[in-house]
Amino acid sequence: MIVRSFKEIENTDRHVKAASGTWESKRIVLAKEKVGFSLHETVLYAGTETSMWYANHIEAVLCVEGEAELTNDETGETHWIEPGTMYLLDGHERHTMRPKTDFRCVCVFNPPVTGREDHDENGVYPLLTEEA
Repeated sequence: MIVRSFKEIENTDRHVKAASGTWESKRIVLAKEKVGFSLHETVLYAGTETSMWYANHIEAVLCVEGEAELTNDETGETHWIEPGTMYLLDGHERHTMRPKTDFRCVCVFNPPVTGREDHDENGVYPLLTEEA
């Protein structure tokens, strides 16, 4: 059994701050736990814009605080995301988030991330694996 808090992973290697300066993520469950998914709390900062494309991962996102506009960059369709709203990127959709306020969400990734990932120039997380 693993018991871990977001507070205890602050400012550790599990607390990742994006090179873009638009978000930070506390990665509480990672690939090295070998449970088939990773679990994160991510904050996207108010007034920023982050374009992403999880070409190598499926991501489910549950908003727990704040508000943001989500755009499906492939269709142009927009959605207003607020607490209690979930979105699932089950088709590896290119998308952009525009938070109106600081936007805190809980994210699940499959395959799990290692904790070292950051978006590349295309908004993609590379597919990294843990050594056995």
